[in-house]
Amino acid sequence: MSAAGGLVLERAAAAEQVASWRAAGQSVVFTNGVFDLLHRGHVASLAAARARGDRLVVGVNDDASVRRLKGPHRPLAPLEDRMEVLAALRAVDLVTPFAEDTPEELIRALRPDVLVKGADYKVEDVAGGAFVRSYGGRVETVELVPGRSTSSVVERVLERYGKSGDDPTP
Repeated sequence: MSAAGGLVLERAAAAEQVASWRAAGQSVVFTNGVFDLLHRGHVASLAAARARGDRLVVGVNDDASVRRLKGPHRPLAPLEDRMEVLAALRAVDLVTPFAEDTPEELIRALRPDVLVKGADYKVEDVAGGAFVRSYGGRVETVELVPGRSTSSVVERVLERYGKSGDDPTP
């Protein structure tokens, strides 16, 4: 249990919780990402993912995998902070980290009924998608909020405050 009231669990405990929900007849949706500097686009995509089932599980890249994927200056927020913020969202039922560059192994452990990614992905290219479809699960995409991404937020901050971090306001 996290301080935010949601569940933040390691992989094995997350798999047990998912199995419990499934045994109770609930459908489980999975999505994943970095979720660095949570913004409106994240919130909208998480709500859209949750609408596809009874429970939403969010896989979060750990700090080392974020650096491998996004470069040495990311993440801006450490894994624990990113998971706690996600766990506090109404749409999210469980948050779990993964260290690999893709969530494929986590997806194999959780066996979600529905795997969801943003519409910037093609369904056939979603990591873990072939596995989910192999047991009758679905892979779906959700529309993105135009102009809302962590990269665009970082760019606006750098434009406004410069790389020095000095506040340009008088």
